Amino acid sequence: MRKDTTREAEAGADAGQPPAKRVRADVRRNTDALLTAAAEVFLTSGVDAPVRQITAKAGVGAGTLYRHFPQRSDLIAAVFRHEVDACADAAPALAAEYGPAEALTRWLQRFALFFATKRGLSAALHSGDSAYDSLPSYFEQRFMPVLTTLIDAAAKAGEIRSDADPEDLLIATRNLTLPATEDDNDHTRRMIALLVDGLRYGVS
Repeated sequence: MRKDTTREAEAGADAGQPPAKRVRADVRRNTDALLTAAAEVFLTSGVDAPVRQITAKAGVGAGTLYRHFPQRSDLIAAVFRHEVDACADAAPALAAEYGPAEALTRWLQRFALFFATKRGLSAALHSGDSAYDSLPSYFEQRFMPVLTTLIDAAAKAGEIRSDADPEDLLIATRNLTLPATEDDNDHTRRMIALLVDGLRYGVS
């Protein structure tokens, strides 16, 4: 009897492989929905916004949120990483669609928007909570390679100077967003365009 039960269980496990994949896909969708919803809620209501606002926007229950993110700091850190990934992952698509200097300009504009909309997280990220300790290095690991690739492509094409430093550009772009509000996006875009125009200076 036990052997039959074991065989049934093994058969069920084998037969259940595709459903298991579907479950993982559902989990991924729920997680992505939570992170997207949390990012939007944090932007408008701050990182201390009620859980019900996030779960309602994501279309999931509170249990799903707490199962993935037991602490508020877990959710905040995950939102930060999720948004960093989205920004970094935009670079290859821009490079495929636009010329090198234009792709660089558009990615820096995307980065500026990322930074401007993450100001609401700054207090939490600098709170001393160990949950955020790895975020600065994650930021650098994701952004520096894609920006270096964009700069190298533009320099190789002869569209910008060859001595452009990725870290300098990140800092300069971040600083351009500091006085900005949501209504200043056009101003920031113009300033970034001027910044990249400066990189063209001296190109033969």
